Amino acid sequence: MTATLQNPLPALHDREGDHVSKFLPAVIDAHVHLFPDNLFASIWQWFEKFGWPIRYRLKSPEAIEFLLSRGVSGIVGLHYAHRPGVACELNRYMAELCRRYQELTGMATVFPGEENARQILVEGFDSGLSGVKLHGHVQCFDMLCRAMHDIYSLCQEAGKPLIMHVGREPKSPAYPCDPYALCSAASLEQVIRTYPDLRVCVPHLGADEFDAYRHLLEKYDNLWLDTTMTAWDRELRQIANSDLSRDRLSKLLGQNAIDFYNMEHG
Repeated sequence: MTATLQNPLPALHDREGDHVSKFLPAVIDAHVHLFPDNLFASIWQWFEKFGWPIRYRLKSPEAIEFLLSRGVSGIVGLHYAHRPGVACELNRYMAELCRRYQELTGMATVFPGEENARQILVEGFDSGLSGVKLHGHVQCFDMLCRAMHDIYSLCQEAGKPLIMHVGREPKSPAYPCDPYALCSAASLEQVIRTYPDLRVCVPHLGADEFDAYRHLLEKYDNLWLDTTMTAWDRELRQIANSDLSRDRLSKLLGQNAIDFYNMEHG
């Protein structure tokens, strides 16, 4: 069934903690959006109107310091170019944040198909950025188009991970394209089969094709999923009460991100 987000979702007002539990292994937040102030303001406005209320209206340095002050030991910074011509500026912004915060591992971005896309990413890598972030709902790319193959081949050649929001949800009529028409686990499988040395992460467990992505995880070692969704510690409190072994907790909360992003945190 196709779910459409016709109206904004209600806010959740559950109580947050003040620090990562001392009983948990080291925690890395591997999905933190970091944008310049003007873009953050536009994104917040869009979500308030079409998505859900923004609980933490924090500018990029504030978001980083919020997490670090609460015991998160490492952060992966993500962004995306919403149109051609802005990626270079965004990548410079992310690189500067990485220079300010040693705990931050930043991704580069590009608008698929824009002029000099390959060079934009090479310059991002040269500035210290560690991989590439793309968002299918906003950038409206076909995963199997020629422009995307240029990005896949560059990331594979450079040994850089690629994180792509290509799960179908959240679907909203406010997006410039229909994510159900562009995003599918079947298309993603063609990508990871064609580029077996390309490390790909699909955020949000591939929502809403959970079973399909679970099967892909069992078949392909170069596919990863992240578990990110909402409040900074809601999931951590649930995980702390789980019966996962210490080794699995360590991998889930930190080591898998270190391995995927080639992070220096340990």
